[in-house]
Amino acid sequence: MQKITPFLWFDKQAEEAMNFYVSVFKNAKVLSINRYGKGAPLPEGTVLTASFELNGLMFVALNGGPLYKFSPATSFVVNCDTQEEVDYYWEKLGAGGTYNQCAWLDDKFGVTWQIVPKQLGELLSNPDPARAGRVMQAMMQMQKIDIAGLQRACDGK
Repeated sequence: MQKITPFLWFDKQAEEAMNFYVSVFKNAKVLSINRYGKGAPLPEGTVLTASFELNGLMFVALNGGPLYKFSPATSFVVNCDTQEEVDYYWEKLGAGGTYNQCAWLDDKFGVTWQIVPKQLGELLSNPDPARAGRVMQAMMQMQKIDIAGLQRACDGK
């Protein structure tokens, strides 16, 4: 069992969100579902908690009511190896949500994700400050990260 588990508080969309995330990530599965019984704050049979796994990381989703909302102050980073992977997660997780600057998006449930190619960190940590600065400037103009565009900026093209 992992020591730290992300716990996501939804109004009443925990099951829908879990099913969505499991459909987006290729290495994903539902682990367990607990439902509200009679006399509970939500209708009997509604998901109370749902546990699921995305790429080996367990999450728990709760239907806790409208008291709390998600914020970009907490986000999940999806590290990508290729532009195709960036494009896939950007499209899938962002569908019905909001696309933001610099690899950030809010999905249709309000959860914030960062879709980051591994090359971004490599290019931003270039030992030549001028090259790294051009990469930063290019990234600041992007929503979805374009790896080739970052490389062109690094090379001064």
